[in-house]
Amino acid sequence: MENDTSDSVAPGHAHSTQELFIGPARKKRLNQWLATGICGNDISSSCLYVSAIAAVFAGTLAPVVLLLVIFVLYLYKKVYTEVVEALPLNGGTYNCLLNCTSKFSAALAACMTILSYIATAVISSKTAVEYVHSVFSSFNVVEGTILVLAVFATLAIIGITESAVVALTIFIFHISTLTTFCILGFFSLPGDFHILWDNLKTIPVGKDLLIAISLGFSAALLGISGFESSANFVEEQDAGVFRKTLRNMLVTVGIFNPLTSILSLCMLPVAKIILFKDHLLSEMAYQMGGVTFKMIIVLDAAAVLSGAVLTSFVGVTGLVQRMALDQCLPQFLLKKNHRGTCHRIIITFFLLCSSILIATKGSLLSLAGVYTISFLGVMTLFGFGNILLKLRRRELKRTYRAPWSVILVAITATSLGMLGNIIIDFNNLLFFLQYFIPTVLLVLIMYLRIPILKGVLQVLNNLMSNMLVWRTRVIDNITAITDQRVILFTRAVGLGRLHAAFNYIVKNESSRSVIVIHLYSNPGQNEEKSLREVLKIIEEIYPTLKIELVVREGKFGPEIIEEVSKEFGVAHNNIFIGAPEEKHSFSIQDLGGVRVIF
Repeated sequence: MENDTSDSVAPGHAHSTQELFIGPARKKRLNQWLATGICGNDISSSCLYVSAIAAVFAGTLAPVVLLLVIFVLYLYKKVYTEVVEALPLNGGTYNCLLNCTSKFSAALAACMTILSYIATAVISSKTAVEYVHSVFSSFNVVEGTILVLAVFATLAIIGITESAVVALTIFIFHISTLTTFCILGFFSLPGDFHILWDNLKTIPVGKDLLIAISLGFSAALLGISGFESSANFVEEQDAGVFRKTLRNMLVTVGIFNPLTSILSLCMLPVAKIILFKDHLLSEMAYQMGGVTFKMIIVLDAAAVLSGAVLTSFVGVTGLVQRMALDQCLPQFLLKKNHRGTCHRIIITFFLLCSSILIATKGSLLSLAGVYTISFLGVMTLFGFGNILLKLRRRELKRTYRAPWSVILVAITATSLGMLGNIIIDFNNLLFFLQYFIPTVLLVLIMYLRIPILKGVLQVLNNLMSNMLVWRTRVIDNITAITDQRVILFTRAVGLGRLHAAFNYIVKNESSRSVIVIHLYSNPGQNEEKSLREVLKIIEEIYPTLKIELVVREGKFGPEIIEEVSKEFGVAHNNIFIGAPEEKHSFSIQDLGGVRVIF
């Protein structure tokens, strides 16, 4: 078995090795409720707008399509459980694909995740402002949304990120408010249910029924956005907590999303539900408890949606940092201010959020379409990552295995959901591509920077041979990238597995300097001679590689990872291993962010 894992350091980056390494030191972890507070605000805030959006396309069938969406969420709960508990590292889909396929494929998924974060921040801040606008009509929605984004960008730059305790407080207030809302709603229903009966008369039949359910289901998938957020901070959660956060999120939306939709159909005609789609719950609250209860709903909406905005800023900062360290994005994004925050990432994110808000002219349906396509793409890719995990990492130990039928149905459902959102409005796809393609191109440039730099060097050789200074700088840049070292742990000497490992490095890494480490427990297990013979063949196959063999007595585990990381100056994400098996006492998480390539 080849042992490997990775966390990359940018070549020539000014940060010290100690600053960039992620050591095994353990800080206090989040318990079930603190973790649920962070991710729960994101997904539970959907009840403030998803009932109305579902009604726009499904009409009276809105509760039905919301229940279908809950079933899809139940399937993905199984998918996320297998993958994240097998690879309990931050990064979500990016981390999943990084350990199952190529770095470029993982980077493409990360681009979609970034767009999902953008849409999360915009739609959450805009909906919060819409609720405030329902009380203070003079408050400009688009300008107010940009102001909210600017405030949280400033807070993120200062260094005030979301506190788990504060997040839990907001979550508890939000759930309490929703519970009160549902109870008051029940007692506010007309005794003869005449509004509901009138709404039921509008249920379409035949072909129109199928269209309403299909499009309504696609739009209603917005109600499970945020389910993927727990996977992005799994390393901060206590053992066994991740699975509980998924359960808690499923129960929350499973109860409140369909229930608020049913109440709306009992209290308002479908036409009015669509009319008040930007602030439906506050309008219903006014009917239930007058101005006072409406203000409480508005306050709750502003709080929980603002929490989702802050989560987006924090989440995207962590993801972009990881991608920049893995050399998928430019290194200048890693620049930190005196407060230790990556202000360049935050400012860029704020500008992207503001531009997509202006491009969609603040349309909730357009924003929801872009949002839904992006986060559904992330979840669909996560499902494919689960398939790759089953096929390529069979020996990787895990606590749960999702059935194949569950994975395939889940992927099909979210794929159809993306297609449905494109059918609803083709502009949704255009808005999505308008931001997705430039992000992918940036990653592609980073991925191909060695051929690009060599091309520049050739041009300088041919056209500017007298400009030796520039030529030298380009050569130095290429050398700095290719001289960055990576470490490959191996206990097997088979040519096939080693060839596969080096083939992965050549295809996915710019580095051409590989340290191969072979550990043995006793002298009888020392296979240095055989390993050197195999590595000679590898050097003939890959003549551009510089291979250094290190053989020493020792036991593979977190301690040796930390030891060689410091000894050779190689970050954890540039250390590659094979999948830990059931017999190993440690997990991937214990190894500090190494990359599995077998």
